[in-house]
Amino acid sequence: MSPLCDSCVENVNNLNQQVSVMRKEIKNLREMLASAIRAHRKHMTSIQSAVSNIKLCEPDEDQTASPPPPSLTSPQAALEQGSIQTVPIGYISSCFSVKNGTPRQPTICGPSRAELRIQQSVFNNPEHALVGLEQYSHVWIIFLFHKNGHLSYKAKVKPPRLNGQRVGVYSTRSPHRPNVLGLTLAKLDKIVGDTVHLSDIDMIAGTPVLDIKPYIPEYDSPQTRIVLDSESCDSNKDQLHSTAVSLNETTGTLKLDKDSETDPQSGLKTERTDEEDDSGTLLSREKSEVGVPVSDSRVGAQFALPKVLQSVLEEVKTFVTQGEVCQLSCASEDQVSDSPKTEPQESTLDHLCYGEEAYSTIAGWIREPPVGSLDVRFTPNAERELAEFLPAHLSGGPSDSNRPRFKFLQGPEEAAAAIRGVLSADPRSVYRRTRCRDRLFYFTLDTADITCWFGRGFAEVLQVRPVEQHVASMSETISLKNA
Repeated sequence: MSPLCDSCVENVNNLNQQVSVMRKEIKNLREMLASAIRAHRKHMTSIQSAVSNIKLCEPDEDQTASPPPPSLTSPQAALEQGSIQTVPIGYISSCFSVKNGTPRQPTICGPSRAELRIQQSVFNNPEHALVGLEQYSHVWIIFLFHKNGHLSYKAKVKPPRLNGQRVGVYSTRSPHRPNVLGLTLAKLDKIVGDTVHLSDIDMIAGTPVLDIKPYIPEYDSPQTRIVLDSESCDSNKDQLHSTAVSLNETTGTLKLDKDSETDPQSGLKTERTDEEDDSGTLLSREKSEVGVPVSDSRVGAQFALPKVLQSVLEEVKTFVTQGEVCQLSCASEDQVSDSPKTEPQESTLDHLCYGEEAYSTIAGWIREPPVGSLDVRFTPNAERELAEFLPAHLSGGPSDSNRPRFKFLQGPEEAAAAIRGVLSADPRSVYRRTRCRDRLFYFTLDTADITCWFGRGFAEVLQVRPVEQHVASMSETISLKNA
């Protein structure tokens, strides 16, 4: 038997690879079928339980007539059961028209732009619902993953950045979830009438939007809350110190001695002496130069201050003292001795700061994923084709009538930055990245169709053509093949 030639060996290898791919696809189809069967069984079980509950709720003939329970189809009953019928407030008009190449997160492609027009069926005056939203720089967009295809979902998923490893679906931003709700943080560029102009988005055209909420760092960012709490604590310290100093200005009776020590807790300068009383107990004596009478009683002595000043001092003592309050022993100034001064207690105000121990953590693979970012290159031909595109909303002369024009992007430079953002994050699926030998990749950005290919650690843009021209060239190629 003659040995096989090189071309035959290559054909055999290709056939073996295709058989392997077909086996994988058959396995995936079996898994999808099993998932659909499980979902069908769950639906049938829920329907049977609902029917049985309805039968149990039917009143007996012997019983007196009672008002029927609220129908399960009523909005209030459905809301109480956690079942609602969503009504989109609008639909996204985006620079991404298909799923392929759309960023998985909004921070991947900064120049990406979109528009959201509020439907008049929701509000008679949609622009009224947007009043005040222009005061915020970012907004939360709650939307639906309407292009999921089959509605099956699994408890564990394979995020693309984990390169095939499985984790729980609730620890990811996977679109394949029991409820296909999406959440993205978008930059609010401007509001014109009933239309919201957004950037830094990861939604494709036609995405149904359910709600808009303003992004407030004080509520939504734990790090911002920590900073604000620390600033609040610092301001409380300054306020406590200034309160003690300002007592002289408000009452005109408080004087500070230059030679006395400063109590870090109250800001008052005092001199302390320790001496033993008749029973051998050490009693602290403080010399306080306050322009009010001081009682000579050793236990439970208090200043005869005005009510306003006493309330202020009580507030200061509440904030700066820890544990039990020491009993002060006051005496006349001629009885003060020059005994060694005791060290004041350290301030414990830092421990009163709310949120100081709070912090936020994320999964390690978010910051250091197994899949690294790619270097993005442009061929000279792709750069020339991209430079032919005109910016959006720019009126050109008669000579520019035949040139392609962007609808959302502001020019070729912004388009190049968007392409780099999309490709550097490697938008391919794990299967295409690891199994498929075809390195070509196609995606649409605004009105441009991009053709590129992937190498080891880089992606190179080969062609940038207008959408209509690309579709026409593809149809010509198909017709030539059929002929």
